[in-house]
Amino acid sequence: MRELNRSHRAHDGPTDVLSFPVDEAGAAVGPRELGDVVICPEHTHDLREAVVHGVLHLCGYDHESDAGEMLTLQDRIMAGLR
Repeated sequence: MRELNRSHRAHDGPTDVLSFPVDEAGAAVGPRELGDVVICPEHTHDLREAVVHGVLHLCGYDHESDAGEMLTLQDRIMAGLR
């Protein structure tokens, strides 16, 4: 995970989850393939939350640049899963 984080985000250290979008924002001919979510269980407290977090990134959300919308939505989704 550290190597993926370093090569794709220039962060030299492990992280809990990374998302890799596939077909970006273009028009989809058929079902849209969002991409891949890579999870590092050793750095994740809750695997379900890591999946939700990664998929939200694939949907275009970015908690590093928004005003809290992504993490608020993540909390709402997680509350619905419990």
